[in-house]
Amino acid sequence: MNLQQLLEQKISAALHAAGAPEGSPAIVKPSGKPQFGDYQANGVMGVAKALKMNPRELATKVLDVLDLGDMAEKVEIAGPGFINIFLSKDWMSQSLRQVLADPRLTIPLDSPKQTVVVDYSAPNLAKEMHVGHLRSTIIGDAVVRTLEFLGHRVIRQNHVGDWGTQFGMLLAYMNKLKAENQQTLSMELADLENFYRQAKKLFDEDADFKAASHEYVVKLQSGDQECKSLWETFINVSLQHCEEVYERLNVSLSRADVMPESAYNEDLPNVINDLREKGVLTKSDGAECVFMEEFKGKEGKTLPLIVQKSDGAYLYATTDLAALRFRERVLKANRVLYFVDARQSMHLNQVYAAGRKAGFVSPDMSLEHMAFGMVLGTDNKPYKTRDGGTVKLADLLTEAEGRAYALVKEKNPDMPEEELNSIAHVVGMASVKYADLSKNRASDYIFSFDSMLSFEGNTAPYLLYAYSRVVSIFKKGEVGDLTLGGEIQVSEPTERALAVKLLQLNEILHSVVSEGYPHLLCSYLYELSGEFSSFYEVCPVLKAEEPVRSSRLMLALLTAKTLKQGLDLLGIETLERM
Repeated sequence: MNLQQLLEQKISAALHAAGAPEGSPAIVKPSGKPQFGDYQANGVMGVAKALKMNPRELATKVLDVLDLGDMAEKVEIAGPGFINIFLSKDWMSQSLRQVLADPRLTIPLDSPKQTVVVDYSAPNLAKEMHVGHLRSTIIGDAVVRTLEFLGHRVIRQNHVGDWGTQFGMLLAYMNKLKAENQQTLSMELADLENFYRQAKKLFDEDADFKAASHEYVVKLQSGDQECKSLWETFINVSLQHCEEVYERLNVSLSRADVMPESAYNEDLPNVINDLREKGVLTKSDGAECVFMEEFKGKEGKTLPLIVQKSDGAYLYATTDLAALRFRERVLKANRVLYFVDARQSMHLNQVYAAGRKAGFVSPDMSLEHMAFGMVLGTDNKPYKTRDGGTVKLADLLTEAEGRAYALVKEKNPDMPEEELNSIAHVVGMASVKYADLSKNRASDYIFSFDSMLSFEGNTAPYLLYAYSRVVSIFKKGEVGDLTLGGEIQVSEPTERALAVKLLQLNEILHSVVSEGYPHLLCSYLYELSGEFSSFYEVCPVLKAEEPVRSSRLMLALLTAKTLKQGLDLLGIETLERM
């Protein structure tokens, strides 16, 4: 239980003892200003209104029965009934020593442990990953890392698009080249993508080629060995590219996490049969559909979830229902998190509802769409290349590294080339990731190299520099971890503010995993860096006399450990020199 939860529990219990219904929320939050304490409970007003009581009178009764033990040195009523909590210096000192001594920073493993399936990244194969895959990949990975750190069993599911019409087009085009005795493509992804573009152009312009493409889809799905062999080659080339991008981005996905659309192919007829047996299918214009009253269009007409077209072909919805059932029955998931574009909200909600209606998932299995907005250019339109093309993710990362290299070299002209390249890689990747992760995923955000590579504001370079600055104190003072001991003092206002912030990591991490919002962790790390900067400006560290010197070194060391742990959960490497 984290500090905020502990205070919530104790004050809620006091509310009940003071006459409020059991379970009345205390609504405990960190205080915005130090004069209002370290935490503030705001729930009294709502409870008093329901009980038709004077809120200050109720707050007084709460304080009469509230027992915070040695946690608080002062608790007071403010305004109409706010309860301000000032943490005890001794309690904070002891807590900080425990955090510093624990490799996990005293963050316990959650109990009960859940099995959480996380669906993220999901590129379409036979094409390079583009900027549109960035958000799903890195936001999903940050939440996955945090879930695992808190002890949950996480099953990554990279639901890649490896099936369907695009592969029929590729196979048909290859067959056409063979028939014309032309050289077939080399199996490099860039060539494969160019090959795909030519096939797509023919598909759109030539009715015979379009028909042939559909025939090859049928052949592939029917198990034709020649088609399957070529298809496997396409897939392997594409996945190798994805793995290279994941490695550059320090994303924890591997080949073992790939669960492609094709994996569900044999189960799709069963999905249709089971939906029919449950009585939830309706034939409409020859197609098999699930109609649910809660999904209506603008004119009030019920919108169908189409699961099989009139020609017998299956759709994304069919595969998604098969995946849903697999995650319930085989993976035994308690939660399934889908990091998918916000524009797919209607589709996913229909799939969830149909899955529940058909009994594919149990009522207590949580299905959560972790929707995210788009990456925009400075013109507030979807981010494109200068000529209007799709921005390839590999090219974007290369440009980020190049810009980071120029930035680092300008500040360190005599730095060895190998070190320059290493730092440029870390700064470049961190900047791209952090610029995204620090924004609320539900919103669109504007992609700007200038902003993300700035050393000012809530950016990766600022945080990486903040971390290296703390580490440099220990190098400058030739201080080893084992030499630190004694009490951590929180006498000065900036010491206290830093101490309170250091004790809040646990509650932040639980907010990240419950809501799927890594930006909460980014904000916390940025605020922590700011608190340390304020502390360092007014509190001498290396020049202080003992025991103050050791106390402040311990605060610095804990700040470094917290920053490193937080950035690691975001998938961002740290640097001891910038």
